[in-house]
Amino acid sequence: MTNKSEQLFNKALKVLPGGVSRNTIFRKPYPFYADKGEGCYVTDVEGVTRIDFANNMASLIHGHAYPAIVDAVTAQLAKGSCFTMATEAEVNYAQLLCDRVPSFDKIRFVNSGTEAVMAMLKASRAYTGKAKIAKVEGAYHGAYDYAEVSQTANPSNWGTLDKPNSIPVAVGTPAKALEDVVVIPFNDTERAIKILDQHKDEIACILVDLLPHRVGLIPASNDFINALHKWTRDNKSLLVFDEVITFRTNYSGAQQNYDVSPDLTAMGKVIGGGFPAGALAGCDEVMKVLDPTEPQVLLPHSGTFSANPITMTAGLAAMKDFDQAAVTRLNDLAIYAKAEINKAIKEVVIAACVTGAGSMFRIHLKPTPPRNYREAYVDKAESALITKLLDHLFDNGIMLINTCSATLSTAMGKKEIDHLVSVLKDGFELIKPEMI
Repeated sequence: MTNKSEQLFNKALKVLPGGVSRNTIFRKPYPFYADKGEGCYVTDVEGVTRIDFANNMASLIHGHAYPAIVDAVTAQLAKGSCFTMATEAEVNYAQLLCDRVPSFDKIRFVNSGTEAVMAMLKASRAYTGKAKIAKVEGAYHGAYDYAEVSQTANPSNWGTLDKPNSIPVAVGTPAKALEDVVVIPFNDTERAIKILDQHKDEIACILVDLLPHRVGLIPASNDFINALHKWTRDNKSLLVFDEVITFRTNYSGAQQNYDVSPDLTAMGKVIGGGFPAGALAGCDEVMKVLDPTEPQVLLPHSGTFSANPITMTAGLAAMKDFDQAAVTRLNDLAIYAKAEINKAIKEVVIAACVTGAGSMFRIHLKPTPPRNYREAYVDKAESALITKLLDHLFDNGIMLINTCSATLSTAMGKKEIDHLVSVLKDGFELIKPEMI
């Protein structure tokens, strides 16, 4: 063993499957191990410091060890981390979020984005009395049998555009789960409505991510969302948004950019202030399915750590400081980053492009921005080039998400963006000969 990371990985292999607890951080020959983070910088156990554009998969809006969060959590921890009782922190945070988003009448806190989406789908079924859900092809919605259908579809199994297949992620997924998920193409209104019409009386909800990462990090069109909303009104179904990742893109989430409001919204990541968090929010009528004061509780729901005061305290501190001014500044920084990356692409003359919205962007090794999951699909050759580019960035002080995506934090400024673009430009030069 030549370094501490390799030693730790060798030890981890004996107690963790593949040496990791989440596959997204696995790297060959071994993952790197963090020692500490401060602002937008992370230092690993070897003492190497990098700019963090991954921000724990988009969950850190203020970067690492944000003083306001550290102080608030430290004070709460001295009073206790969790109780078999409600806390004032839960009420205060619920009020802040409901005041922030017009479509939120009520909110229920959970412990992760996956759990929030799961609760949202179950609430939709409980309210409508229907079993099926519809979702966009390729969109990621966490680790739940129904939500994860089609997220890893590929040319060998994804079917036709007019009839996309329901493809499982995990071996052993029940066939019934696949049958209960209707897959629709992204931003293709005519095809989507035709597919939905074949299941008019069966669909509890249409699940939509307004800026789906795996579909290419491209925004849903207003026309597409309007058409889905109208279809749900006409067919006694619900329109539900997955804003686990996208809530950071505007003051009231990505939904702020659209004409219509969802019936329910799932959240996670940034609302936890760096701690595990999730939430389901929506209109009074639908949220009543969770209400224990109702004569019949249609969706009994609880969770040992739901709304724990540590997460509530951290989330409240984080979102208070992610006010409209902070949102605007961060989104402007992302606009600057995309413009500078596009300049680098033109200067190197490489077949690449950049997509994204709000404080997130993604680099594709494709000549034009993809319009849907099938165009965004990364084959083995492109995947190898992305890995080489990411390794170059990592070796030169830059951490990105493994799809070559970046999520900004308020701790960043133009200095960090300029360094990213400089290293990225060298990376483009490095891989360009292999793209010809």
